[in-house]
Amino acid sequence: MPDLNLTESRLTRTSAGTMRTGSRTSVTSTSARRQRRVVRVIVRLAEWWRAATAGAEAAARWAGRTVRPAGAVVAVAATLGLALGLVFGWVEWMVAGAASLLLLLMSVPFLFGARAYEVDLALQHERVTAGHGVTGEIVVRNDSARPALPGRLDIPVGRGLVEFGVPFLRPGHSATEPLEIPPLPRGVVRVGPVTTVRSDPVGLLRREHAFDDVHDLFVHPRTVGLPSTSAGLVRDLEGSATRRLVDADMSFHAIREYAPGDSRRQVHWKSTAKTGRLMVRQYEESRRSRMAVVLAAATQEYADADEYELAVSAAASLGLRAVRDARDIDIVTGSEIPRVVRGRLRAIRHIPVISSRAMLDGFSAIDRHENTMPVEDVCRLASEANERLSIAFVVVGSAVPLVRLRQAALTFPADTAVAAVICDERAHPRMQSVAGLTVLTIGTLDDLSGLLVRGATA
Repeated sequence: MPDLNLTESRLTRTSAGTMRTGSRTSVTSTSARRQRRVVRVIVRLAEWWRAATAGAEAAARWAGRTVRPAGAVVAVAATLGLALGLVFGWVEWMVAGAASLLLLLMSVPFLFGARAYEVDLALQHERVTAGHGVTGEIVVRNDSARPALPGRLDIPVGRGLVEFGVPFLRPGHSATEPLEIPPLPRGVVRVGPVTTVRSDPVGLLRREHAFDDVHDLFVHPRTVGLPSTSAGLVRDLEGSATRRLVDADMSFHAIREYAPGDSRRQVHWKSTAKTGRLMVRQYEESRRSRMAVVLAAATQEYADADEYELAVSAAASLGLRAVRDARDIDIVTGSEIPRVVRGRLRAIRHIPVISSRAMLDGFSAIDRHENTMPVEDVCRLASEANERLSIAFVVVGSAVPLVRLRQAALTFPADTAVAAVICDERAHPRMQSVAGLTVLTIGTLDDLSGLLVRGATA
């Protein structure tokens, strides 16, 4: 009998424990489900919040690009008018708000079709001379299946803007408009991208779409014809022998004994037969004329912008003559130096001289700089880069005194002829010699040619 009671007691405790365990398991599963629901709700709220934020940002960007100031005023009037009219029952405010809202809704259809156009922009010339304009053509086609409402094209030309009106175009039709760009100063002018503009008559809303067609128009500096580098101040130095001895050239110097590495083609067989040892010819290196044109680039070295343009044209004329005569030439100018490292960094810019077009394109892209090296340091770097210069031209403005020009000339080797070209629009053309330095002063670009020819007969 006691055993039975003990067994029943154990069964009772076991049953109670099982019930308690099942209850705890049930509570745990319910809590886990609630947590999962809470997590799903939080995730969905986060997704909705991100979507709403992205939508609000997109709407703000669209509004910033589309809504004009007048449209913003009308939108505020519509909102305030309808809100105050409904809250306070003011009929006048409700009418004003409804009229403003209707005006905004009527402006929306004018925005359609901004991407329906296909625009081709063609320029007659990609390179012109300063002071000359250029013509082109714009072809606008409606490639959509629906008619395109009248619109406008905006074409940026440098810092300016050219506008064209586009008429009503049926599907597949096109319109051609001539483009005339007025005379431009020297530089690289970006033409494009063409932008289609859609706007309502009142100017409340505006929509733009830019195309990818962009043209770089190179406006070259003015140049003048100069005498050939085989005459005048720039004399031909081809074939003039130097004191440097080489193994092969045109000017024979002597015969010496063969050394390992010498070319067998230079063996002098008669001397070899007489001496019984291999003898080779030795030559004096013929000097090949190499010219350098150094253009001052510091703003402080010129009286004004027109004087700098005269200097650029003079340097370009000298370089163009040398390139056409197939001479070796280096054209350098000062480069922009950050203010924080000014005085500790030296840098020059080389103008490409592989062809006349490349050289003039390089002159189109240069400009004066506030933070750059003085012309003396530019000449020093040009001399270090080319040790065998025959003649060097240093082109500066009227703000550079003769003392500095003399210092610039001393940076070149002693056997290099140095000529300075001072550009001063207020001065009369003249040529003078200052301590072995030839100084040409020009007031116009045409003076340069006359002074160089005079140097040939002087």
